Amino acid sequence: MKRIAITLALLCGFTLLLWAPSSAAETTPATRILIHMKTSLAEDDAQICAVPNVAWAAVKAGHKVTILVDASAVTSVTKGFGFFNRMFRPDSTALDHARLPERERKSLSEQMGVPVEQIPHDYGEYFEFLKEKLGVEIYGNQTMMLLYKIDPSRVASAVTPIPLDRMVQLFSEADRIVVY
Repeated sequence: MKRIAITLALLCGFTLLLWAPSSAAETTPATRILIHMKTSLAEDDAQICAVPNVAWAAVKAGHKVTILVDASAVTSVTKGFGFFNRMFRPDSTALDHARLPERERKSLSEQMGVPVEQIPHDYGEYFEFLKEKLGVEIYGNQTMMLLYKIDPSRVASAVTPIPLDRMVQLFSEADRIVVY
């Protein structure tokens, strides 16, 4: 009888030890993650296309996510940027023309537990999805837009242009900064 009591006490102790760390992890506040998107689609499509996937995974893990569109990436969120697009596609961005491959849509569907019909078809739509459905805040460097001669009214509606002091605030408030 004494042996059974000791065994039960040990099992209860191990159970409490195993339960305690997961309980502490559940009460840990969400990390504020800032994704600093710097590379344009024209320079390297692999970097900019990773941004929405990482943002979605971070939101799913319970984190608060902000995307800062900066440097040459501001050209990818501007409607009609560049000679060709100004002439032939004045009301869309480069991200609007970058389709998500079907294999990526299926993979996202499986990983995120969302029907494939609800997965965006292009990256412009994907950024709208992040903002509207998942609450991701998306900002753009207003000063960089000035340097590229971009009228802030031509920037995709998902992106809010901000001045440098607001950018500094985003950097200082973030717990983690991921750069693409």
